[in-house]
Order: sequence, then structure tokens, then C-alpha cells
Amino acid sequence: MEAVYYAARANLRRLMILHPNWTRGQLAHATGMSKSWIDKWKKRLLSVPLDDEQVLHGLSRAPHHPPPRLDSQVVDRLLEIRDDPPEGLGRTPGPKAILYYLSRDEALKEKELRLPKSTRTVHRLLQENGRIASRLPTLTDPIERPPPMQQWQLDFKDASTVPADLHGKKQHVVETLNIIDKGTSVLVAHHVRSDFTAETALAAVAQTFADHGLPSSITLDRDTRWVGAPQGSDFPAALVRFCHALGVAVLLCDPHHPQQNGFVERYHRTLTQECLKRERPKTLDEVRQVTEAFAAHYNWQRPHQGISCGNRPPRVAFPTLPSLPAVPDLVNPDAWLSRVKGQHLVRRVNRQGFVKVDLYPYYISSKLAGQRVTLSIQAAEQSLQVVYPHEYRRSLPLKGLHQRALPYQEYLALMQREASTQQRLLGLGRWKVRSD
Repeated sequence: MEAVYYAARANLRRLMILHPNWTRGQLAHATGMSKSWIDKWKKRLLSVPLDDEQVLHGLSRAPHHPPPRLDSQVVDRLLEIRDDPPEGLGRTPGPKAILYYLSRDEALKEKELRLPKSTRTVHRLLQENGRIASRLPTLTDPIERPPPMQQWQLDFKDASTVPADLHGKKQHVVETLNIIDKGTSVLVAHHVRSDFTAETALAAVAQTFADHGLPSSITLDRDTRWVGAPQGSDFPAALVRFCHALGVAVLLCDPHHPQQNGFVERYHRTLTQECLKRERPKTLDEVRQVTEAFAAHYNWQRPHQGISCGNRPPRVAFPTLPSLPAVPDLVNPDAWLSRVKGQHLVRRVNRQGFVKVDLYPYYISSKLAGQRVTLSIQAAEQSLQVVYPHEYRRSLPLKGLHQRALPYQEYLALMQREASTQQRLLGLGRWKVRSD
């Protein structure tokens, strides 16, 4: 940074020689500096010969000669004012008040002793002499843990040691989907793939449900593979509807708040430091091998310092885990509606007068082209109600409902197809934005 300032000072002196009649505004514009900077350095440059190079160097802000120490009488008087406030002051004087009373002390004036000039100096002396206690560290209340295996947190972790394809476009070549139980810190499952999409992520979640049962809730961030397009994340994507239909609540983290998914994020830090950075796997198979070994080490051997584990491995602290409900044989594919009843959506009307909700078009009015409308989900009527603008208030039957129970495997295949379609349309939308 000093090189930049040096060049600016040299350029200012050059411009002062070439254009002695320029105003401070013209000099500031030409050098790219402020007018106050021009005033300061113009005065400094005019005070030395034109060939003086030393003036172009910046001056240190540190004092060249530290001020002498305060006399012990001044310090004693300062502490006396603190301990016994003068003139009936009904409060403990702070640094500003102490400076005021020191400046009025006749005994110190007669002896012509140097007095402190800043409140920072007074504060330091009060702290050194025990009049101001050091601030204790902030202690936060521990997070209340839910019952074991009831609340899971899910997130993707990139295996950055795997080299990317030079001609490929994928930012994350190999990823691990990790699932941590919030109540026990147990690693419930981990899935390693090089092709995580909305479809394959849903399949991984479904496999975990089949292997371990259904928790009461899962927590997700706003990855588009979970929630679909960001502008449509207020309407349930395929994975969210899949979980709701199975009776699993889905909690979405607020934007830019990874601490709300803190248990799985903390596991990712451990996985990175103690596994991926040490083993440095280079291929998909190597990532699977090292993460499989680390998962067993984490659950059964590595002491966990979380409150619930008590410096024991999670599965040692919780040797037996409760059985969870199994996936059902039949699923009501429209059960997700009860989770979102009364939710309001905002959509922009296109040129033809349509809005799109969950891949389906709904006609509003061509007169509202380019404007935003508000829709409310009516679960009981299985409809979308236009609530704003008020003059266009009406109900639109929800599309894509099934009105019958489906076998679990059939429903899973249906949701995977919908997830694939959402991912494809999301990619198409990004391509259109780039092409525009």
C-alpha cells in the first residue's frame, strides 16, 4: 500500500510543477485522492526543495519518543478520585470525570506535574490498579438436545482433494452427503457420489429412511438440489414434498445462517481436518474408502466433546438407539398440502397472463403482465387463491394432485422423476440468464 501512496505523492508534485494554477479539485481528480489529502501533501511538498525525495515517504503514526511516565502522585490522586468522589458526586467517576477533577486539582498544579490527556490512559491505570475488572468471557446457554434419532441434519461436503476434469464444468467432482443426528451427534449415514443432483440426493435420503427409519424432522440448507430454484423455494420442491408425505417435517435454514445446521457443519470440519486433508483421496473410490473408515472411527472410537457424549464416541455414549417408524407400504402423495396450508407465494405474471407454480402454469390475467401477484395455498379446497390484487381474487384448482394412495416404491419413482424435471428446468433457466 505504501507504494501506491508514494506514487500518488510523486504524481502530485509533478502536477504541481506542470500546472501550478490547478485547483485542489483538479489535483484531487487527477491523482484520485481526496481534497483533504491534497491540502495536507501540497503544504508538505511546498515546504521542502523540489528535489527532496525523502518527503515522498510516509511518516509513521507511532510516537517517535514515548511520553514520560506519570508521576506516582498523579496516579495516587487519580485512584483517590475514583475511590472517594469529590464534591459530593453521587456516582463512581469514569475516565472523563477523573480527567476533569485532575485538571482542577490545585496541589498538582503547584507542583506542575504532567497530567494524563486521554481517557484511554486513565482507563488503563484504573484497570492496572484493580479498579476496573476484566470482562469475563461470554458464556452461552447450551443447545437443548432433542431425543435420540428424532432430528437429523443433512448437508453436502466437497472432497476438494479430487482433481477436477480440465474440460469439465462441475465445481464439485466428488461430494459426500452426511446425515448427523442432533440429539446424539451420531453419524447416521454418509453417501459418496460424483453425480449428486436433485434426483440422486432424493434417492440417498430415501435409502437412509429405508435403512434407519423415519425421524420426526430433518434440517436442510437452501441448496437448489433440496429446494429447487431459489425464487421458487417458497413452494415445496420434490424432496420436501416427499418428506412431508412420509410425515417427516423439513426445516430450512435461513439464508446465510449455517449455524442453524451446526451439528453437521461441525462434523464437516472434523472430516476435513482428520480425514480428507490427511488421506488426500484422489478418486471416487478412494473417497469412499477413507470416509467409510472414518465414519466407523468417528462413531465408535473418536472421543466426542459434545455435552451429550461426555468426551466419549457417539455410539459408546449411546450404545442402543431407538427404533424409528419404517417407511409405509402406501403413501398419500397429497399429504404435503397440510404442511403448507395458508402459505403465501409471490409470482410474476408473464406476457400471456400466466404464473408458474411447481412447474404448472396458472392463468391469472394478461392485464397483469409484468406485475407480481400473491397466491395463498388452500389445503382443504386443494386450490391456489389469488389474494392480491384484490380485484382479481379467485381460486385456481391445484394441479398435479393424485387424489389416491400410491405404493411406496411407485411414489418414490414419481418423486425422483419430478426432482429430475426440476433440476433440468433449473439448469435451463440458468442457461437463459447467461445467454441473455
